[in-house]
Amino acid sequence: MINKVWIAEGCIVCNACEAECSDVFHVTDTTCFIKGEARLDGTDSENSVEMSDLTDDAKALEDSIIAAAAACPVEVIKYE
Repeated sequence: MINKVWIAEGCIVCNACEAECSDVFHVTDTTCFIKGEARLDGTDSENSVEMSDLTDDAKALEDSIIAAAAACPVEVIKYE
């Protein structure tokens, strides 16, 4: 089960992740972040510093998170 997801440096804001899993990922003009609603700490950020765990609802989206990571052309979506 995926407990954490984060965006590593190098996002090209292509929207592939948000298209696959909009409940977890949000793309802005400059970056992508993990939605606060999907994280236990409730913070909107790349989650690469905080490394907050996902909520149970977000953990249930494991297949969509994996699909989003696979769709990322620069492979910056990381999870554990």
